[in-house]
This record gives sequence, C-alpha cells and structure tokens, in this order.
Amino acid sequence: MILLIVILTVAGLLLWKWLDIRSADDLKARVGSLLSGNGQHPLSNVFLTDEKSTRHGGELVASVLKAHNVQEIFTLCGGHISPVLVASEKLGIKIIDTRHEVTTVFAADAVARLRQSIGVAAVTAGPGLTNTITAVKNAQMAESPILLIGGAAPTLLKGRGALQDIDQLVLFRPLCKYAARITRLRDIVPTLREALKAAVEGTPGPVFVEFPVDVLYPYQLVVKEIGFNPNAKGFIQQALNVYLRAHVSRQFGGAWSDDQEITPLPTNIPRPKEDQLSQLVTLIRNAKKPVLLIGSQSVLPPVPAADLAAAVKALGIPTYLGGMARGLLGKESDIQMRQNRRDALKGADLTILAGTVCDFRLSYGRVLSKKSKIVTINRNSSQLTKNEKAFWNADVAMLADVGLTLTRAAEALKINTPKFTEWVAELRTSENAKEAANLKKMDDKTADGHLNPLKFLSELDKTLSDDTILVADGGDFVGSAAYIVRPRGPLQWLDPGAFGTLGVGGGFALGAKAVYPDRPVVILWGDGSCGYSLMEFDTFTRHKLPVTAIVGNDACWSQIAREQVPMFGSRVAIDLARSPYDEVAAALGGFGVVVSKDSKETVEETMKKAFAENKAGHSSLINVHIGTTDFREGSISV
Repeated sequence: MILLIVILTVAGLLLWKWLDIRSADDLKARVGSLLSGNGQHPLSNVFLTDEKSTRHGGELVASVLKAHNVQEIFTLCGGHISPVLVASEKLGIKIIDTRHEVTTVFAADAVARLRQSIGVAAVTAGPGLTNTITAVKNAQMAESPILLIGGAAPTLLKGRGALQDIDQLVLFRPLCKYAARITRLRDIVPTLREALKAAVEGTPGPVFVEFPVDVLYPYQLVVKEIGFNPNAKGFIQQALNVYLRAHVSRQFGGAWSDDQEITPLPTNIPRPKEDQLSQLVTLIRNAKKPVLLIGSQSVLPPVPAADLAAAVKALGIPTYLGGMARGLLGKESDIQMRQNRRDALKGADLTILAGTVCDFRLSYGRVLSKKSKIVTINRNSSQLTKNEKAFWNADVAMLADVGLTLTRAAEALKINTPKFTEWVAELRTSENAKEAANLKKMDDKTADGHLNPLKFLSELDKTLSDDTILVADGGDFVGSAAYIVRPRGPLQWLDPGAFGTLGVGGGFALGAKAVYPDRPVVILWGDGSCGYSLMEFDTFTRHKLPVTAIVGNDACWSQIAREQVPMFGSRVAIDLARSPYDEVAAALGGFGVVVSKDSKETVEETMKKAFAENKAGHSSLINVHIGTTDFREGSISV
C-alpha cells in the first residue's frame, strides 16, 4: 500500500511538472478548459492550447525584439526562420538580407557598437549557423552585445537525421554568454528577455537562442506535419498518436498568455568602488608623467561618448586611443598621442589601462615600465589582470565600467586638477618628429613604381567629412591607414578588435549604414581582405545603403610577405593578381574606378565622384594600385 502511494505521488509530481502547472489558478483554468466541451481534443484543453489560433511563435519573437527597440534584423533567409522575419517586418523592424551568413553577425556587431544597444542576426539551421561562428567569436572578443537567432530541426526529430540537424548548442556555448533552446512557445518570451539582458549587462557579448522549426510555425501546420496516423488500429499506433497529441499540445500550451511581460529586464553595470576610486584620484594627483590608454570598452553605455571625451580632456593626461575609442577626442587634440607609445610607457610614472588589455597589443604587459604605478579598469575580470604577475603588476585593479570610472575621477579632481604641461610638451615633441618622418616617407618611391600608399592615404584623409564612419578591414594597408587616416569623432572607427578577423568590411559597413543612412561610410580594404565580403555590394545595392570602399591593391598579402620572404626566401601563397575589383562593384550595381600612377584625376577629384555616386544611391569602389614601402617593416603578422 505504501509503495502504491509512493508510486502515485511520484507519478503525480512528474505529471504536474510535465504539465507545467505554475499555480492553483493555472490548475483551475486547466480543469475548466477540460470540462468546457469546446470541441477541442481533451489534451489541448488540459494544456490550454488553442487549436483554432493561426498565430505562431515568430510573432512572439518579433514582439520581444520590438519592445527592446530592435530596429533591424540581418539575415540570410531559410525556411526554419521565415516566421520570425515575416512577423518582425509586420511590426516595422527592417529586414536586411545578405549574401553570406557571416555578414549578418558582422552587421549586427556594427549596429551594437554604433547604436550602443543590441544587434540582431537570424540565420537558418546547420550550415547557416556554422557560417556565423567566426563573426560570433569576433563579437565575443570585441565585447559586442548581439543576439543570434538560429533555426533548428523539429523537436521530435532532434538526433534522428533530420535535414541540417546538428548539435548547435555545443558549438555556441563556448562563444556566447547565454545559449538556450526553445521547446515550448510559452518559453519564447522569458528566454529572449533573459538572453537580451545577458548580452548587455556586465561585460557585453553575444547570446544565442535556438528555435526548432515547430515552435515557430502555426499549430495547424505543425499538427499536419507531425505524423498522426488517422487509421491507427493497434495499441502501439494509438498510443503513439496520444503521445504526439500530448507533445504538440504541451508545445503550444499557454502560448498566448496576456500576462507575459515583454519589456527589457533591468541590467547590472559594474561601478567603481569608492576606496579604489580614491586611490586612482590620489595617484593621478601625485603623478608627474601619467599615460592613459583607452580601449573599446570605454565607449559602452551608460556614459555617452561626449561626456567621456569631456572627462578625458579635463584630466589632461596624455592619451592613446585604441579600437572603438579611436576618434574619442576628435581629429586633433593636444593630449592625444598616436606615435611612440612604447617610449611614452617607458617614461611614465603612472599608467592607466582604461579598457586596454595586456595581450599581444601591449606585448603581454612587457612594455609597461616596472617603475610605473599601474591602474587597470575593466568590466571583465579575466581581461582586467591578463598576464599579470608574469610581466606586470597592478597597483589598483578596478572591476568597473571605464566611462563611469573616468568621469567620476575627473569630477573628483575638478577643484584641483593637476597640470601635466611639461610632460605633454615632451611627448608632443617626439610625436611631431615621428609625424615629420612619416611625411617624408610619403615622398618615397615604391619598389615597383606604383603609388605610395602613405601618400594616397594622406590625400584620402583630406577628403573625408567630419561625420564619416571608417571601417577598417585589412592587414598591411589598413595598418598604415591607422596611423594616417584619422576618425573625426567618437564611434566613427570600426575595426574587428582583438581577434584580428579579416572579412568584417562588408558587414560592418552594412550595419553602419543601417544606423546612419545619411552619413558617409568608407571601407578601408586590403586587396586580400576585400575578397571575403566584396559580394555584399549586391546587398548595398538592393537595400539602397550606398557605401564607399577603398581597396589598397598591391597584389599581395603584404603583411605576411614582410616576414615570410626574408625569413624563408619564399613567396608561396602570398601573391595575388592585381584584379579589377572595381569591375566587380560595377557589375553589382555600384560605381568602380581605378586609381594608379597613370591616373589623370587627383585623389580629391576621384573621391568627390565617389561620394556623388553615394548621394545618387550607388556604392563606390576605388581600386588603388599601390606599391610596397618599408613603413611597416617588422610589424607583427601572426
């Protein structure tokens, strides 16, 4: 008797859990539905499933995205995700389809950075998702908040050999802050809200939500496709029908509840501790030769970029900007330095790493002076002290938002701000000498007689308007451009970040133009890197989002050649053709032109034509035939 009671109790609890009864009112509703005699299958009534509803899970997805102010979804279509795209478009969310899935995530990444919110990409199952992996990893390392929506095989066919059925979660869990699989429609809203919260709070990053196709399409269509046997006679066939009916009823049960909240969940932003903030202020006040290194994390919300720029200027510390922080202080600033960073760090008595990480870009911390006090500020605990104790030691490690920390420090020093006039002047003298040396290199003849890339980039820089957004996608050519082409303001420079990914150009430009359709967007492409996303000129044309691309065409993977040739005496796999990329752009609805040593037009005249084409709705590609200089000899090309 006791055993029977235990068995019945366990069975009851399992049934309660399977039915997902959440309250007494929920139980009462289910009983009432079962006794209603409304003509539905009893299991539909038990699970509160509306068999006549034509609504679908895509509508729930769209409603949550709309409530989170998502303005566009980047996609490459697939049957798994059609309901999401259709429903989102009906709510006014712009659907921008690309020519490769990796572009969807790169574009979402750019939107996240420029709009300082969330970027969204949606792709189909299997190869559609695997095509995005590089871009998702790039977003993880760049700390960009993106939501990737992925289709999947029907829930009952998981692991049974369905089309494009693979274990997608195992691929994305290591790359994403949050990864989840939807199995019931009533879970769509809370899961998406949690995913979107995770993407933006703390250290931002990508999140992934997998949607089996049967949680996105309408009930009647799913029932039609699920495989009921209308002529079931034996016990097993009838039992299978009951199981399938219970499965689909549970799947759709309670899907359209009116009490589901769809608005954003509150998020947590790490704030500086008062005692550490006091230490930072004291160190700045006592310093004679401080240096401030600002990285991409500095321009994350909640502090507006303009407020951060004002705080940095008020501090008056010589500053080096990297990643998305480029342009923070405008095109010209007395305290911003671009050259001789290693020498400045060697002479510093205080080094503030504000979102800057001691990875390969700082030689893992080896370039930091042993005599300098070091303060590191970062939202990410692992990045905060990366390679510490091995090559450097932090005096103050602040797990906090960079913008909040620097603005608080500037406010605390407002009454008695220290002046670093002599130190700034010393670094400025060194800066000017380096700039003068670079100017001389612009007049050097290249080994093969083609255009000097430094000279071209200098002329290009003069043609750019103050609202231009620059997209950097390349190696040698873009590495040179980083020293010469100057972003005019905050959030006007997009590069891949620490992952060093080639191929971001088309997607980043697409995202930038979607956010700022009336501003010039200029891609700086190497001829190697342009091959990854040149086809997106078709996307620019179809969606009337015109951009301008500059291709530094030296018919070579030059950054690799600089080391491979002298080291091994071989040019294997590094030579390209001086291809007519301008003709590809023209074939895809754009404007293309070659700039070479034989060109009669000036760079200014060519760029005016390109920008005029943009205003007329056409993308432009300038195929610049450049030669090789020794400007970047010895640069790292891993």
